[in-house]
Amino acid sequence: MSAAGQQELVDPAVHEQVMSEAERIKAWGEAAERTARDEVNQPTINNWLEAMGLDNPRFQQGEAPPSMAQVWTMYGLGGKPSEDDPLHAMMRALTEAGFTAVLGTNCEQSYDRYLRVGERVRVTTALDSVAGPKATGMGVGYFVTSRNTWYVDHPDGRAERVATMLFRVLKFVPRAKQAQA
Repeated sequence: MSAAGQQELVDPAVHEQVMSEAERIKAWGEAAERTARDEVNQPTINNWLEAMGLDNPRFQQGEAPPSMAQVWTMYGLGGKPSEDDPLHAMMRALTEAGFTAVLGTNCEQSYDRYLRVGERVRVTTALDSVAGPKATGMGVGYFVTSRNTWYVDHPDGRAERVATMLFRVLKFVPRAKQAQA
């Protein structure tokens, strides 16, 4: 389907509003900075290894598995994203525009180096892109991609990037609701 045909899937005014909000949020750049509540620590590494069924001795000696990068800065059970979190701001805008369902589609992580016990990481989030509208098997919606970057700050003031992640979700109107409308 052509780009014009895709845009006909939603009201043009709604599409304009969504894309305008996406551009506004993208202009925030790296926002929603969050510092890990705990340092990288061996007990959490041990729990992760057990949960994942891993037993690599390397991770019993002060290094964390690279795939744990996100673990250190998760919100926790009672945590809430800040108002300046670009991903959540875009999700709110799409919900307000009628795109109420969400489906995770993919995640691409890259690791610059392993984290070490005693380091405290921080993460920033940026809105990378919003693409759509797209007709999918789930319904019509927009693909929202955010970019997270994890850093370790050093005593000399230098911030070292240690990992990145592109996280893409589909925010859509479920097919059942489309049929009723």
